[in-house]
Amino acid sequence: MSAVAWIAVGSLVAWVWLLLGQGFFWRTDQRLPSRADPERWPSVAVVVPAREEAEMLPVSLPSLLAQDYPGAAEIFLVDDCSRDGTGDVARTLSVRCGGLPVTVVSPGEPEPGWTGKLWAVRHGMALARTREPEYLLLTDADIAHEPDSLRELVAAAESGGFDLVSQMARLRVASVWERLVVPAFVYFFAQLYPFRWINRKGGRTAAAAGGCVLLRSEAAVRAGVPGSIRQAVIDDVSLARAVRRSGGRIWLGLADRVDSVRPYPCLADLWRMVSRSAYAQLRHNPLVLLGTVLGLALVYLAPPVTLVAGLLGGDAVAAWAGGLGWAVMAGTYMPMLGYYRQSLWLAPLLPFTALLYLLMTVDSAVQHYRGRGAAWKGRTYARPEAAPDQ
Repeated sequence: MSAVAWIAVGSLVAWVWLLLGQGFFWRTDQRLPSRADPERWPSVAVVVPAREEAEMLPVSLPSLLAQDYPGAAEIFLVDDCSRDGTGDVARTLSVRCGGLPVTVVSPGEPEPGWTGKLWAVRHGMALARTREPEYLLLTDADIAHEPDSLRELVAAAESGGFDLVSQMARLRVASVWERLVVPAFVYFFAQLYPFRWINRKGGRTAAAAGGCVLLRSEAAVRAGVPGSIRQAVIDDVSLARAVRRSGGRIWLGLADRVDSVRPYPCLADLWRMVSRSAYAQLRHNPLVLLGTVLGLALVYLAPPVTLVAGLLGGDAVAAWAGGLGWAVMAGTYMPMLGYYRQSLWLAPLLPFTALLYLLMTVDSAVQHYRGRGAAWKGRTYARPEAAPDQ
């Protein structure tokens, strides 16, 4: 066989393994597990870290205020040194909409060693603990919840004995670039962290979706969060790892009634979202980066390239293997497109989207080695080589 044919066959073998051996990551059936209303509804403190979120809060905060929860619940919104009036908007909405009580606090600039939103989360959790809640709901300021969201999360945690229940909010898909990139973002995340492996009792894989995390208070204390993950760039995955390491049981799935309202209308917006943490996901290791680039090329780029090369060069094996690999790839992507209510005709474009993610990952590494460190909402952090859990 030719070299092109060997590459095509290798890619096809990789796709057969991904199809059957990677926790059926491509399926979208991991939703909130079976649950029943508890005899007594535990108390919950909702912690919302918010930095420069005055535009998002009018869309998201009313959904939290309107939660139909039978137990005691209170919202703690942490205005993380915003300059756009985030705190004032939150107070105004609380008065106008009513519903759950809201406390708005502003902790001041973060101390060295705290990254991203974890400084705000720290203060929100500290304030919430003065009420001694049994659960903490950590949710971002761009997340809108249906009225029964909190009730369903708590019922799932109580019924299943989970210490952490997280739902990956359905991200917005309105612009052309969102349709092309966003479903693939969740697809790649599930491939890296198969939900079935995460949800397996005693499993080793751990991850969460930071926009919607219900955390048992005693589990948070046992895991030492957020202090134990204060330097983590990818805070949601680090949180889940800390809870699992401390003996907690975790669950992650796709959301049906929890949505992100944040728009990413341009490719540049999505590029920043991915490149901010892509190299941190690879633990800032150049060898892992090289392996990732080669792996993405073999798995996602090789099938269409070898198909075309085989057809043009009369190499039947390369064309057959490349075409079959591309078909398997597209087939595994279709359930995610269906979940996002997008046309299945986008499935064959996954190699192009994967190329974009490859370039975003390389750009993330370039920014790291230029000494710019991690960036988040106008803050730049030192290069985190010594960070404990990224």
